[in-house]
Amino acid sequence: MTGERERRFMQIAVDLARRGMENGDGGPFGSIVVKGEEIIGRGWNQVLLLNDPTAHAEVMAIRDACKKLQSFQLQDCEIYTSCEPCPMCLGAIYWARPKRVYFANTKEDAAAIDFDDSFIYHEIEVPHSAKKIPFIAFPSAAALQVFKDWKEKGEKRLY
Repeated sequence: MTGERERRFMQIAVDLARRGMENGDGGPFGSIVVKGEEIIGRGWNQVLLLNDPTAHAEVMAIRDACKKLQSFQLQDCEIYTSCEPCPMCLGAIYWARPKRVYFANTKEDAAAIDFDDSFIYHEIEVPHSAKKIPFIAFPSAAALQVFKDWKEKGEKRLY
């Protein structure tokens, strides 16, 4: 299933991880988005550089690719990432809808260097009131009205 093409693209993602880490931009993570034989998105962890907790490698590569494609979908694309995606990046990947994802290191490898996301997976299952960061339902008639208006909106672009 994986051959020279995949190894070549993965090496580029790994090189981005190393470059970002050595520059002090953030953790050792890199990612690219490939369409056919062309790299259309590049990203590396830039959490420290940008002071942005969402600036993970996969998210940055997805943003770059979508900007270049002028689309919010990556249906004919593949993502190569130096590590198995965290929960946030996993969500972003599913929203972007690439056809496949290749990853090098595992989430267990990441946990071994203090990038452990297991607590997030656990928190997903915890009732809102018992989460480490409490989630408090605060119903709003105005917010519900916006949803109703969306449902009734004639011209809308679904995603």
